[in-house]
Amino acid sequence: MNEESVINKGEELFPGERLKEMVENGVFYGRRKTKTHPRMKPYVLTNRGGIEIINLNKTLEDLEPLLAFIREKIKNGGLMLLVGTQPAAFQGILKVAKEFNFPYVINRWIGGTLTNFKVISKRVEYFWKLRGDLKAGVFEHYTKKEKADLESKIQKSEDIFGGFDTLTRLPDLLLVIDSNLHATAVREAKRMKIPVVVFANIDSDPRTLDHFIVGNNKTKRSVEWFLGKIAEAIIESKNAAGVSEGAGVK
Repeated sequence: MNEESVINKGEELFPGERLKEMVENGVFYGRRKTKTHPRMKPYVLTNRGGIEIINLNKTLEDLEPLLAFIREKIKNGGLMLLVGTQPAAFQGILKVAKEFNFPYVINRWIGGTLTNFKVISKRVEYFWKLRGDLKAGVFEHYTKKEKADLESKIQKSEDIFGGFDTLTRLPDLLLVIDSNLHATAVREAKRMKIPVVVFANIDSDPRTLDHFIVGNNKTKRSVEWFLGKIAEAIIESKNAAGVSEGAGVK
């Protein structure tokens, strides 16, 4: 099905300007009926061609409370860790993380990142040292093979810990694209009592999710629509914090 027919189908199901942006980004596409979690039925509008159509009215209804929660959690310097390792997510995750100087995971989740934070932090600090030494030319007197081995080690660490430059403490909030794919990260956050915000599809169990909206988390455009809303909420929160701080200055 081409992009135009997808949009046309969405416009038939969800007429009106309020939902137009979501339709254009394909947010309404769910999963096949066989993959839909039974408790996600309230989020399904209908089935077309074997694909469950997500009820965007429900998604829109849930969006503002979720964004309000994020604005509250990240104000006054709250730290959010963003997680999205699938191809549809990592570019959008990287963009938001870089814009707001938040830590991120776009390659793979390392078990113990939250539950064994002290040990992971030491590994990250060692990586930072190696990376700094390489830039400073500390390894120039090493043999060619020794230097190549260290560079390879640093690159492997970069793939794992490259998004942790600002993860200097446990985060105040975890944002996850697809809780099924990142189940370990969600479990660790819950164990550490760190709130989790999820862009979930209808194959997730809503009983395991505290703060979520339902939408198509399998395509780049839909994920980036969601992350765009997150970015707007962060900007609003920071602007509000700035106004609040400035209100007492005379």
